Amino acid sequence: MLQLVEDDPWLQPYEANLQTRLDYFLQRTAEIDKNYGSIQNYALRHKELGFNYDKKLKGWHYREWAPAAKSLSLIGDFNKWDASKHPLSNVGNGIWELFISEKDGLKHLSQVKVKVESDHGFADKIPAYTKYAVQNPETHDFTACLWHPAEEFQWTDQKFNLKKIGAPLIYECHTGMAQEKEGVGTYAEFEKEVLPRVKALGYNCIQLMAVAEHPYYGSFGYHVSNFFAPSSRFGTPDELKSLINTAHNMGIAVIMDIVHSHAVKNEAEGLNNFDGSGHQYFHEGGKGYHEGWDSKLFDYGKEEVERFLLSNVRYWLEEFHFDGFRFDGVTSILYHHHGNGVGFDHYDKYFKDGVDWDSVRYLQLASTVAKSVKPDCILIAEDMSGMPGMCQPIEAGGLGFDYRLGMGIPDSWIKLLKHKADEDWKMDEIWNVLSNRRYKEKTIAYAESHDQAMVGDKTIAFWLMDKEMYWHMSKDDDNLVIDRGIAMHKMIRLVTASAGGEGYLNFFGNEFGHPEWLDFPREGNDWSYKYARRQWSLVDNKKLKYIYLNDFDKAMIKLLDKKIVLAAPAAQLINMDETNQVLIFERANLIFIFNFSPSNSIPDYKFWVPKKGKYKYVLNSDDKKFGGHGRVDEKVVHESFEENGENYLAIYAVNRAAFVLER
Repeated sequence: MLQLVEDDPWLQPYEANLQTRLDYFLQRTAEIDKNYGSIQNYALRHKELGFNYDKKLKGWHYREWAPAAKSLSLIGDFNKWDASKHPLSNVGNGIWELFISEKDGLKHLSQVKVKVESDHGFADKIPAYTKYAVQNPETHDFTACLWHPAEEFQWTDQKFNLKKIGAPLIYECHTGMAQEKEGVGTYAEFEKEVLPRVKALGYNCIQLMAVAEHPYYGSFGYHVSNFFAPSSRFGTPDELKSLINTAHNMGIAVIMDIVHSHAVKNEAEGLNNFDGSGHQYFHEGGKGYHEGWDSKLFDYGKEEVERFLLSNVRYWLEEFHFDGFRFDGVTSILYHHHGNGVGFDHYDKYFKDGVDWDSVRYLQLASTVAKSVKPDCILIAEDMSGMPGMCQPIEAGGLGFDYRLGMGIPDSWIKLLKHKADEDWKMDEIWNVLSNRRYKEKTIAYAESHDQAMVGDKTIAFWLMDKEMYWHMSKDDDNLVIDRGIAMHKMIRLVTASAGGEGYLNFFGNEFGHPEWLDFPREGNDWSYKYARRQWSLVDNKKLKYIYLNDFDKAMIKLLDKKIVLAAPAAQLINMDETNQVLIFERANLIFIFNFSPSNSIPDYKFWVPKKGKYKYVLNSDDKKFGGHGRVDEKVVHESFEENGENYLAIYAVNRAAFVLER
């Protein structure tokens, strides 16, 4: 019996499906081992296709997969864009190749394209494996740019040890909007100005969005065109390497938001219709198009597509020293219906209704490649379906990821904030959302990510305080709306981080209650960058209340890290009091106490504790330094007392406050 079924008896009727899933993967890996020697070799297609420099011959081998093409020619500034000068030869299996010497003028930063002839005529394309693409500032067209600097980037991160990271405390970031200026930030600016903030806050990991090149900035990086090219709008590949190198030397891991769920439909910049067939990298017809995303869908059953994507996984880990991935759109990958309008309310939905088994196998192969290249890498799945085994070993019947995103948690907070008055919040609803996760499958908890901060929604801070934030965030300005907002903001983040999973994620700036929303420059806002940035000056201004939230977040992250809270077993419920809206649980030998009531402060609030002894305060959200009211004396040590053979504590449980006690 598979371990996954042993762990979850409800899966017994589906054991044959799980075994078939595993066998399908094992059959593929056996074929790969037979034909290529290992899966690592299989994931080296970027060393065979695209531009690869030959030191002996002093030139480049350029190869392209284009099975339906009639001819290919390399064009660029080096040959004055003349297609007759450098035609490629068809060497079989859909592969075209050309060797081009340095003497022909091809060099570092040469701009190139490949002219593809198909049954539909000629089209100029960006090579599929290009490692750098640049945009013409006037025409906005993208062109491949040969990346071959005279000196390789010198890494100095050899002492960085990913094992020492422990439970990931993730600071989700977007390079372009990381600056306060109304414009696009760079890798160099991020390295200089944002990494020190991450270090000071105590986060041990950053998650970089929008890394791979994308033609439309407003896509947030999710409509990728060039999968092997870091976006040039933020700087050069070496500048991205420098950012990662510096992060590692600060003890900070860097994971990439990788998009293998779909690709931009643009034909000029991307893979779409590369060889003229209409279905080279993607499924044919409607199956290859995602209506909700207006993008193309990969055919994971094709070997060259599989190799392209698996090589992409290996490339980012090895070439840029990324420490893992947050796989975007996993639900869309897993199912033919992409999760659209489907309620995953029965196990049939995971095994019998619309599952794409080629896609499941691809994710298993991707996790295998990643772990073979960097065994300690962090793999996170953005899956809202709850596919069983997502974060279990493949041999146990799983897909081999480390964590799944707790996507239901931020949704639940937004629903509460939108639809229920504070006095109607139910502790069992909060607890059930935070504690509901699959056995042995780790979760990254988050109160809000970039999704909740986009135009059309609001950040938690804005749901709580809205327009009052514009006028009443000065420390000497008393305001009931702001007072409530700051108190609830701290509680929501602490209860989420401490009870919601085995890792924690924060979208940068939200830790200090960044006001307003995210909105990229677009036609609808006159191409404005006003909301595509982070206003660091707000938290740097010691006269404003943003610093309260920032300092609380710093103290919270420090506590989670120092006390190894997220690596401890799941939180254990101690007390749920709906009358007073008090929630108490234990984790990592700490007692977490939350009083969500808008009005009930309870002297001598009594509750059971698992161990007798003396308990001290290690975190208090009501501390004045965190914008609280200082109603609790943190110097007080609470000693347990016995009643009917059980141990109890009694504390002053003030309203809208959270406390953490340590024995």
